[in-house]
Formats: sequence, structure tokens, C-alpha cells
Amino acid sequence: MTTEMQYATMQSQPPQNPFEVAKHQFTIAADYLGLDPGLRKVLSTCKRELIVNFPVQMDDGSVEVFTGFRVQHNLARGPAKGGIRYHPQVTIDEIRALSMWMTWKCATVNIPYGGAKGGVIVDPRKLSMYELENLTRRYATEISLLIGPETDIPAPDVNTNAQTMAWIMDTYSMHKGYSVTAVVTGKPVNIGGAAGRNEATARGVQYVIREACRERGLTLSGSRVAVQGFGNAGSIAARLLAEDGAVIVAASDSQGGVYNPKGLDVRSLLAFKQEHGTLVGFPAGDHVTNQELLELDCDILIPAALENQLNGDNARRVKAKLIAEAANGPTNPDADRIFFDRGIFVLPDILANAGGVTVSYFEWVQDLQSFFWSEEETNKRLLQIMTNAFAEVYQIAQQRKVDMRTAAYILAVGRVAEASKTRGIYP
Repeated sequence: MTTEMQYATMQSQPPQNPFEVAKHQFTIAADYLGLDPGLRKVLSTCKRELIVNFPVQMDDGSVEVFTGFRVQHNLARGPAKGGIRYHPQVTIDEIRALSMWMTWKCATVNIPYGGAKGGVIVDPRKLSMYELENLTRRYATEISLLIGPETDIPAPDVNTNAQTMAWIMDTYSMHKGYSVTAVVTGKPVNIGGAAGRNEATARGVQYVIREACRERGLTLSGSRVAVQGFGNAGSIAARLLAEDGAVIVAASDSQGGVYNPKGLDVRSLLAFKQEHGTLVGFPAGDHVTNQELLELDCDILIPAALENQLNGDNARRVKAKLIAEAANGPTNPDADRIFFDRGIFVLPDILANAGGVTVSYFEWVQDLQSFFWSEEETNKRLLQIMTNAFAEVYQIAQQRKVDMRTAAYILAVGRVAEASKTRGIYP
């Protein structure tokens, strides 16, 4: 399949549903690899899907019923691995897509996991800490049918954090009657978490941006960076890149953002958000919307928010030379075609933000052995895995003359396909 054929296929009304986008991306790689129809059916289908509806008692004594999901895409290379997100717009198709992307992400960096994802339809900002704990513990109980240290290991995602994982670990352990630290990753260090896990996703983004700048002849020091999404991944990536000498010219959160072509002080941004709960109103710059930020004059764009932010409507107006996807699925196939045609270098999500799952793997290994590493050791191992993965993907991209996303999918889908063929079909 030629590059021209690939993007001609993309031009015909690319899907907007996240799971259809994920399957579309898989199909491109499957065509390059020449996968047979049976294997395509297996790899484009989620293995298990659990939908739970559960009651939670609220602070005022009332009862609300929430809906949650846990989806496992593929287990050919090992236990399922994937985060849990709390968001009012979570859908089953979003979770399916994210679970599939997790399969490819783990295979891209060659760690022995399959993909999974979970979510609850809720706006956590509207819940008290007590209500949030009740919701988390009940959701963990409902999905305990699937999760476990040898079967499916959750982690933090959008609007969840180390405390959320602590509640899940404790709930699962209470059911078992003993502490099972390896059931989740992204936990606090004092109950089995890994040193360096909080920064891992952003540090992985930093590592692959360094490699991309080296290969593309860009100078990271002095490069202008815009970051959409100022949560864990986005804010820490901004700080780390600023330490590399990059100039952070724009940042945003779910309510809006701020732009200053002369640069923004990341520590001041973090302090302002901590105090006000948003970047909107930050005094040292001009207000921008999330969509305006994507089109600002910058060298490096980091989408670190939600899916489908870059699409056929805005891709032609993007001015960045390099896009590093700290979020999952921020670019749809139409935008991919446009970026490829325009020579914009995209570091795809299944490579760029794989630092989080890589250090989650480190945490899981340490929990199983009850033997823990220093943060220095964690970062050293992460650097090796991320740079190796970048080199493998970049080599495929150069050899086949394709974009980095297609190259990453060729690498990842190929690895999962080979594992599936080696294991065979039971019975």
C-alpha cells in the first residue's frame, strides 16, 4: 500500500467516533502488514467489555446512580493495562478506542502488556472528597470481576490521580484480605508507588521531543512551545521543556488559556492554577481559547487534553513544525493527512506519551518483587526505552516513507499480530 493510497483512503470522510478512528488507524497498518482477514477481525475487536451501573450515597443522604466501564482490548502479549478516567462525556466507544490505543502503545515500547481502559460518567468537580471516595470504592468493587495484578492493572488518567489509585488498591485488598499493591499503578510511593511515576508521561514526551529535534534539525533551546491541557502531563511537560531552554508561549486548561509570545513563567502558571483552579485570568499574557491555542505561531505544539482536537477543520491553520501528542487520540485521520502533506512532524500518542505506561510497568515489577528502585534508576531505564522506541519507529518511517503514526502502528500491530499467531486460537 503506497503513501498516496493511504491518504487517498483517509480523504473519504474520515470517522469522528473515537473507536472508528482507532479501527481506521489499525486498518492502515494492517494493510501495510498484509494481515489476513481473520487476524484483522481479532485485533480490531475488544476482547471484554464490562458496563456497570452502581449507586453512591451523597453527602445530603440522597442516592445517585453512576455508569462506569472497563474494556480489555487484547491480551496476547500479557495482562491488560490502562487508566481510569472520570469525565461527564465518557462513552463506551471512547473507552474502546483508548483500550485499543493502549494495546498499540505497550507494543510500541515493547513492554509485556495488552490494552485496557476504564471510565465513569461523572464530573468529579461536583463531588466532595467523601463522595468521590465512595464512588471510587464502589466502582472498584464492580470492576473487580476483571482487575487484578495478573489480569488487568488500572492506572490514573483524566481526572484521577494517586489518591484514586490508593482507594482502588485498598478496596481490592480488603476483598482479598491482604495487601495487593500490584493491582494498580500510579499509587503514592508510601504504599508501593514508583519514584518518578508522577512525571513519567511528561518525561517520556520530553525524551522523544529531544530525539525528534535532533533528527529534524531543530534546536529545542529557544523553541516556542504551546501546551493545550495543563493537567499532569501538560504542566510537567511544560516545566521539563522550559528546563531544556524552550520558551512556553501558551498554555490552557479546560476553561481557556493564556498566550505571551515573549514566554510564560511555568512556576507562576502552576501557582496561579493552584490558587484559582484555572489558567484563565493569568495576568502575564492574553486570553486564548483552546482552539485558538492550537493555531498559534509556535515551533512545538503539545496537545495534552482530550481526543479529536486536531482535525480537518483546523489542521491547515496549525503553524507548529512539530506536534507531540501527550494526550490520547488528539489528532484525527484527516488532520494526519494534512500534516503529512505540509511536512509537519507528528510524534503520535502511542509513542510520545508511552512514558506513563512504561514507568507503570516498572512500578508493577517492583511491587511483584517488593524491591524498589531510585528515581534516578527509573528515569535512566525510561530514557533507554523511549529513545529505543523512537529510533525503531523513525527507522520504519524513513524506510517506508510514511508518517510517524503509521510507522508506530506498523511496529506495534506487527508485534501483537505475531504474538497472536504464535499463541494460536483456543481451543
